[in-house]
Order: sequence, then structure tokens, then C-alpha cells
Amino acid sequence: MKTLILAGGKGTRLWPLSRELMPKQFIKIFDDTSLFQKTVRRALLFSKPKEIFVVTNREYRFRVLDELRDMGIELPEDNILLEPVGKNTLPAIYWGLKTVHENFGKSRVAVLPSDHLIDANERYVEAFKTAEKLAGEYFVTFGIKPTKPHTGYGYIRPGEKLKGGYKVAEFKEKPDFETAKRYVEEGYYWNSGMFMFDTELFIEDVRNLAPEVYSAFEEAGSVEEAYEIVPDISVDYGIMEKTARAAVVPLNVYWNDLGSFDAIYDAFEKDESGNAVKVRGLKAGYVGIDSKSNLIMTERLTATVGVSDLVIIDTGDALLVAHRGETQKVKEVYRRLKERGDERVIVHRTAYRPWGSYTVLEEGDRYKIKRLTVLPGKKLSLQMHYHRSEHWVVVRGTAKVILEDREILLRPGESTFIPAGVRHRLENPGRVVLEVIETQIGEYLGEDDIVRFDDEFGRV
Repeated sequence: MKTLILAGGKGTRLWPLSRELMPKQFIKIFDDTSLFQKTVRRALLFSKPKEIFVVTNREYRFRVLDELRDMGIELPEDNILLEPVGKNTLPAIYWGLKTVHENFGKSRVAVLPSDHLIDANERYVEAFKTAEKLAGEYFVTFGIKPTKPHTGYGYIRPGEKLKGGYKVAEFKEKPDFETAKRYVEEGYYWNSGMFMFDTELFIEDVRNLAPEVYSAFEEAGSVEEAYEIVPDISVDYGIMEKTARAAVVPLNVYWNDLGSFDAIYDAFEKDESGNAVKVRGLKAGYVGIDSKSNLIMTERLTATVGVSDLVIIDTGDALLVAHRGETQKVKEVYRRLKERGDERVIVHRTAYRPWGSYTVLEEGDRYKIKRLTVLPGKKLSLQMHYHRSEHWVVVRGTAKVILEDREILLRPGESTFIPAGVRHRLENPGRVVLEVIETQIGEYLGEDDIVRFDDEFGRV
């Protein structure tokens, strides 16, 4: 069995926890493992690393590589497929399955979203083995037995019984509450968004049912050209709701798509007052007085008094307060901030780069203070700024600094100054993580004031 992991989502429903450059699949929400890493672990139950493919956004390339490196896993470079622009799930899945078919021939492929929380127990393994057998004739989706009426999920009505599953009688869109209650009573399943496809059969059905997708990839001269013309369309709408091959295999395990803060609350363990609490940072903490059934995720000391059924998300640079049950509307907050051009929909205070990360500690008019973390053996691009000067102070490790044609080594407590217009580079030649405090001063401090002369990661 081969595996295709979908990791291109941009995370609009969990702002401010997720941002465009750090969507939920890469966030360590519950423990020290991201949802993407958990998905890779599930993929390894059935597939070798060379049989795992990832479709993701080009902006996430180094994030994916870093996540895999942290796991000690290396995929072939060609197994990471970088979309120039997101066009929904059908183009991503078609490109992925087409690539698997070109590499391995006719194959059965499990398609896994990278941002779900799933208990991959024995029943999970058994369901995928059953689906693999059915995939020689059917396009298999996995149905979750509902635990309650839910208006945020699509539903599947099972039809004729198969060995280990059912033919799909009908797909249902997200219902209102009363309709959801009826679906649960009548034995419908939640649509999990996971699939099992045979590459040959899938390519054949796409050619017949979604010819505009097929022709975009088969006739275009490049992936870029294909994505310019391919329609924005989901695999459910483009194929599963039209094909005569649709089948559903029940998946009787814990599953949560984490599509809202309400869903995250459901997934967390609760204290004796029903509060779900996640604190992050040395000075973070929570004190609740007469407070119950709240979701608290915070990076600072947070106290609540006499409040119930709230979602409070504090990321240091942004604060969200919402009633539980209303968190689907967070995407509207994202939309309004996006329209304003607010960079906080794009990046956290901590932004990840191929060489490590930086965290904005303080900023004001004409100054910004960052903590740079450079991984062992990594280096920033050789660059220059027009509008700002920088002052670097080494906190940990040893820094190798290039200033025009001069090279210097800095140890903890030592510093250097980089005037505007001077070519410079920061490198970590050591074996421990390098930490540097950077103070920027200038009339413009945007991240786009960078002229790169050389970059080992191929960035422009």
C-alpha cells in the first residue's frame, strides 16, 4: 500500500493558533508531535518511506522537511509535491496518484489529510486492510460512526452491503441540527475525508467525470501550467458524488478533524470543572475561579473568574475570546484581517525558516527586537537591507558572521553591528543551537526588505 498525505491547507478556522505560514497540521496542539507527524506515523503502518508521498504548498516545503527530519525520516525528494497554488483536493489527489502510478505502476493508495486527530489502533489497521481489498473495484471512503448530531460534518448514507463495507447510497452536505439527529438515528456515517484509491481506476474516472482536471495535468507542459488552468474542485464534488464506484468502510475509532476550537475542546482532557487548558512557555499558567467548561490556550499567565463556555486563545501577539458553539465564525475574523493586510494572519511572532526560526520579542516605531535560532550547520542567506541596520548579540553557541569581505567569530556575550547597505550573513558552524538577539533599527522593518545574493535553500 502506498500513502498520499495532503498537507497544503492554510488554516483559517483556528486563527490565531494557526496562521497561513503555520497551519494547524504543523502545530503541536496536544503534545510534542505535530498533526503532520502523527499522520506520517500512521502512514508508516502500511507504507515504507519511499512509498509515502506528500502534496503541500510550496511555502511549506522546508516546514515539511524539518518535520520529517525531527522524526528521523527521509523521503525521496521527488515524493514531496509542491503545489504552486492551492486548488482544492481533487487536483492535489490526482497529481499525487498520477505520480505514484508513474513511479510504481498500478497501486492502491491511502489518501490521508494531515490535520486530523485519530486513534490508530487495531480497528484502524483492520479498516485500512479491508479498504485495500475493496479498492480493486471501488473508491473507498472511511465512515466514522457519529457520537452525536453534528452540523459541521458531511454524512454518508450506506447502501448495499459489501464484504467489510457498503456501497455509498448517497453523500449528504453539512446538515442543520434536526437533520443531523435524523441522520444519526438512521445509521449514517460522518464523512472522514480519508480515502483508498486504485491509481489506474482513479485516473480512468477522472478522465471520464472530471475531464478538465485530467486534461490540465496530461496536456500542460508543466505543473505550473496545469495549476493555472485546473479548476478549484474537491474530490467529493468532482468524483465521489458522481462515480458508480463509491464505497464506505466503517472506521470505528476516535476521530476528530479539529476543524474548529469547539472540536479542539472536545479532544482535550478536562479538569474537574470541565476546563480544557494548554499553557505554553516558562511564565505561562492558568488560574480559574468559578469558571467551567472553557477552552484556555495561552502563552502567559491567564486567570478567569466566573466565566463559562468560553474559548480563550492567547498567542502573545493576538487574543481570541469566543463563546463555545460560535467558533465556526473565526474564519470571518481571519477574512477581515486579511482584507486589512494584517500580517498576523500570515505569521506568528515565531516564524520558521529553513535555517531555524525567529521570534519577535518587542517592536515599536523604528525598532524591532528578535530572537534568532539557527540550527547546527545552517546559515542564513548572504543578504543586505536598504532601510535598516542590525545589531547582533550572541546568547548561546558560536556565530560565524560575514560582513562584506570580513569574517568574524562571536561567542556568548559578544556582538557586532551591521549598517544598512552592508552585505552580511549569519552562520552556525557549531554542534549546538545558536541563539542570537537581533535589534533592528530603521525607517522600514518589513521582512521584504531583503536583497539576497546567495542562498543555500534556493530562495529568491
